[in-house]
Amino acid sequence: MSVTATASPTDPRRRRRVGVAVGAALLTLTVTGCSGLGRTAVGPVTYTTERDRIVSENSPSVKGCHRMAPAGAAKVANGTLIDMILYPTRDCTGRGTAYVATTFTDANAPRSLPWRSYRFVH
Repeated sequence: MSVTATASPTDPRRRRRVGVAVGAALLTLTVTGCSGLGRTAVGPVTYTTERDRIVSENSPSVKGCHRMAPAGAAKVANGTLIDMILYPTRDCTGRGTAYVATTFTDANAPRSLPWRSYRFVH
């Protein structure tokens, strides 16, 4: 006597529902896991202070205001993949800003104020 298993009509539907539920759970875990990661500007921001000291920050966060050395910067090289704005103040406010596109450099005129902070355009 042989026993033959037959599939009930609900098996494909049940498998589909389980597949959708598992897919939704994995998608939720993936989105939740990635949302906490801070985005960074891939590449270095390098600047030269007025005392000829070279400072480099590799892949800084794209969010917020970044302060430079207290003496400020006379020359800034944007080696990241995101454009940036330079400010003569420590808190990324005020007038006299400079827009530096990705892979470009900005050099201050000898009598101008040094750059003291920067922010990314995103």
